[in-house]
Amino acid sequence: MLGICRGRRKFLAASLTLLFVPAFTWIYLFSGSFEDGKAVSLSPIESQPHSPHYTASNQRERESLEIRMREVEEENRALRKQLSLAQSRSPMHRRGNHSKTYSMEEGTGDSESLRAGIVAGNSSECGQQPAVEKCETIHVAIVCAGYNASRDVVTLVKSVLFHRRNPLHFHLIADAIAKQILATLFQTWMVPAVRIDFYDADELKSEVSWIPNKHYSGIYGLMKLVLTKTLPSSLERVIVLDTDITFATDIAELWAVFHKFKGQQVLGLVENQSDWYLGNLWKNHRPWPALGRGYNTGVILLLLDKLRKMKWEQMWRLTAERELMSMLSTSLADQDIFNAVIKQNPFLVYQLPCFWNVQLSDHTRSEQCYRDVSDLKLQKQLSELDEDDLCYEFRRERFTVHRTHLYFLHYEYEPASDNTDVTLVAQLSMDRLQMLEAICKHWEGPISLALYLSDAEAQQFLRYAQGSEVLMSRRNVGYHIVYKEGQFYPVNLLRNVAMKHISTPYMFLSDIDFLPMYGLYEYLRKSVIQLDLANTKKALIVPAFETLRYRLSFPKSKAELLSMLDMGTLFTFRYHVWTKGHAPTNFAKWRTATTPYQVEWEADFEPYVVVRRDCPEYDRRFVGFGWNKVAHIMELDAQEYEFIVLPNAYMIHMPHAPSFDITKFRSNKQYRICLKTLKEEFQQDMSRRYGFAALKYLTAENNS
Repeated sequence: MLGICRGRRKFLAASLTLLFVPAFTWIYLFSGSFEDGKAVSLSPIESQPHSPHYTASNQRERESLEIRMREVEEENRALRKQLSLAQSRSPMHRRGNHSKTYSMEEGTGDSESLRAGIVAGNSSECGQQPAVEKCETIHVAIVCAGYNASRDVVTLVKSVLFHRRNPLHFHLIADAIAKQILATLFQTWMVPAVRIDFYDADELKSEVSWIPNKHYSGIYGLMKLVLTKTLPSSLERVIVLDTDITFATDIAELWAVFHKFKGQQVLGLVENQSDWYLGNLWKNHRPWPALGRGYNTGVILLLLDKLRKMKWEQMWRLTAERELMSMLSTSLADQDIFNAVIKQNPFLVYQLPCFWNVQLSDHTRSEQCYRDVSDLKLQKQLSELDEDDLCYEFRRERFTVHRTHLYFLHYEYEPASDNTDVTLVAQLSMDRLQMLEAICKHWEGPISLALYLSDAEAQQFLRYAQGSEVLMSRRNVGYHIVYKEGQFYPVNLLRNVAMKHISTPYMFLSDIDFLPMYGLYEYLRKSVIQLDLANTKKALIVPAFETLRYRLSFPKSKAELLSMLDMGTLFTFRYHVWTKGHAPTNFAKWRTATTPYQVEWEADFEPYVVVRRDCPEYDRRFVGFGWNKVAHIMELDAQEYEFIVLPNAYMIHMPHAPSFDITKFRSNKQYRICLKTLKEEFQQDMSRRYGFAALKYLTAENNS
């Protein structure tokens, strides 16, 4: 952290230097031009008034320069005065200034209303800095459980990052699902001066599970009560936030409020802005005890060291036990218990201004941005690349880290008891979204999808999915968002993300524009047993076909498919443009085959296969169009996988507009040259890894 602050000091010094360059330059030009208060001419000719070259014009120019010089001296004095004032401002001086900021959040107080959150801010003094030292770390605690909460917390974190100037330390109380998602997200986000610590929410359940809670947040809504025990004993203070908060000002301004606590004040809270605790929302409405309107716990400042000394744990437990005897359960989770404690001990609260937690009844929209950052390791790798290399952009893609949000939608999976389950793996971008519903209708098993989207597209996808009965009826589809970065489509990175996050022992490596035959899921599970995939290195090939028709009566059996082949309604995949890709499948033999048969690897072979989940990853150097699957199949062959064609399996490629990357491949000669270069380098790497056995790939390529 110190290094970062030093860097900022350097930046400030550089800025001030630039500020004074014009003034110093003028002083330098004129410092040698005056002696004893008299102007000394810059020209030996002009220095002599009685010279034949000396004119009235020369005199006017000299007088003009003298006037300008005096103006610059005045400017320089003013700038020095400003710098002196700026340096004299101490942190204690700044703390005396009050800035206007406000925050909004949702899901507060009144359980009947929906609330959207924004924190926005305007300083009362132009250019005022928050009352926090530049290198001081700000600590933020958030309870986050499940898929939906992990999505919400991303928006919160983005808004904090957008305005922050200080190092941040997030303390995330998370269940196993949220931890898996957020650990990957922050690891791939690579934001500097941000530390993340996780605390196991499941281990804390026993601390609060004895409290009946009617609030939708369930048991996790009570966990803010135990933060004094959960967070490190060395941590003195923390800002606690609900996941549905959005900041529009520097969080340091809120952190600075801790300095205003006096006496026994240990909680910073905003008054609740609904009538919930007034008890007049409906007949016989009986809320928990509270001071007036009570306090909202969407934003809390906790002075942890003092709370521990006051025995906060014992205080809230005794209060909860007493009130539950008559109330039976909480309606607003931790908020009810906090307010009951405060009712008995009003001195505990420092009341925050209402702008720190504005609770709205309507959702609001706000632009969310995040800063482009880079990791030092990434910079080192990139520095080793030759920027003059015509294929530099291709090579760079291999090292690009993409922010990744796993399980963007709710995901549930029950492992199959027979350990034969197969996950369909695919990747897509926004222009292939329309394929999702059809695939879900054709494949009832689990699916793992990596989606390459921008932030805006991710929100469009969310609305699309939530509006689809087909997609919302499926819980066994894992949607993993890989956010856009760079100029190429990182096809193999996407495949690797989808492969890595499957829950089954086997996977069917497909593409989003293929529809599997009806019943393929169950057929593959039987084939896994029949061909002993658990104990052998096999890749089961699902023969690929295609149609040129956007409307197709999908064949319900192999016999029907063969009839459509004969009629010209269907074709073997890419037979007319890239025969080599699937020729080794031996479609002629497949027509009459009733049992699985083995085929040999050939150059450019790229079938769609079923493999164990421990198979090699795809090579990331191949991006966009070309050789991305070919290289993977080659590596399977190098690792001595057997290629077995399934006699009663098939998949059909559906027509669509050409992708941006295939268009670039066809129209850009340099693109094709770089792809050829990458192929050669991959084959050389194969020779180094697999030795003599890999020589056949070089030979096969030269002969093809």
